[in-house]
Amino acid sequence: MLTSFRCFAVAAEQIHREVQDYYGKELTKTEDLKTNACMTSTKPLAPFIKEALQCVHEEVSAKYYGCGLVVPECLEDCWILDLGSGSGRDCYMLSKLIGENGHITGIDMTENQVEVAKKHINYHMNKFGYQKPNVNFIHGCIEKLDEAGLKDESFDIVISNCVVNLSPDKRAVLQGAYRVLKMGGEMYFSDVYASHDLPEVIRKHRVLWGECLGGALWWKDLYKIAEEVGFLPPRLVTASLITIDNKELESVVGDCQFVSATFRLFKIPKPGSTQHYEAIYQGGIPGHEKELEFDVNDKFKQGEVVEVDAEMAAILQKSRFSGKFLIHPVGQKKPASSSCWRQKEKIIDPFRLVEKMEVKAPVRSSSGCCGSKECC
Repeated sequence: MLTSFRCFAVAAEQIHREVQDYYGKELTKTEDLKTNACMTSTKPLAPFIKEALQCVHEEVSAKYYGCGLVVPECLEDCWILDLGSGSGRDCYMLSKLIGENGHITGIDMTENQVEVAKKHINYHMNKFGYQKPNVNFIHGCIEKLDEAGLKDESFDIVISNCVVNLSPDKRAVLQGAYRVLKMGGEMYFSDVYASHDLPEVIRKHRVLWGECLGGALWWKDLYKIAEEVGFLPPRLVTASLITIDNKELESVVGDCQFVSATFRLFKIPKPGSTQHYEAIYQGGIPGHEKELEFDVNDKFKQGEVVEVDAEMAAILQKSRFSGKFLIHPVGQKKPASSSCWRQKEKIIDPFRLVEKMEVKAPVRSSSGCCGSKECC
């Protein structure tokens, strides 16, 4: 058993070194990537998000290698942790959105990236008009948040952007996130997932690891690990197909497919009943004043009664969304067979979502997802 642990530790250390080299030395800009796994979707951005992204320093944006856009709702005054913060792009974007009374901590194991992020703290605080920094960056491993000095139940939200796949120990990452989240907190993250369990030839391929494919979880394993750690079942938010623009890598990957998907995981006790509830969104969430698309299965229009299950009701009542919804039990009466709630297909497979929506693969863009740089 001890020998197996040592072998795993050595393998993990080697993966960490190779990832650090790949993101710290080999990649100098977004265009150096060989797949679109780390490209942001072309989905239109809300004006307030686009404005925040346009405020980010040019060097920080140029060294951004995320695979999605991690912007959960209800951010004001929240304390957020960014796992694998890299050059700090998402941290600085969220720094503006949470306001001066919120705080965001970024942790990354690539020292070069952390130094880029730290270098521009004053630039962003001055740009946002803050009297003191509401952001800090830590050089450390996302599997070892305790060693980084991050305390239990100290964050409202944990985010991550195309980084968990780079970790050799995904369970440790999710366990750490669960530990540092407050009860009612959320892990909201984008990552890469595989259509099936990956063979060793892919898992041991150095470039595929760096390109976020070699370490991708089979999407079903995410559900298994998340629930074993203590989270409620993951809720799928978005998904888009990943393409590989390299013949050599295509031959190694074979028929395996990959998606970039965003999930949300909540640290809330699992409800003990199957009671149904009526949820009424009261509106007012910035950027979602009239309608909140919570995930691919749950959409709420202001003032409209939506029937939800006990799990969704618990999330809305016990998280930071509690002040935005009115929740009432439906009672013992079962919904009619014609009920929309009963007829609705619940999508949990990101590949099924891509198929259903016929989502086209993201397009490379030299200017990133925020377009041309403009002043805030």
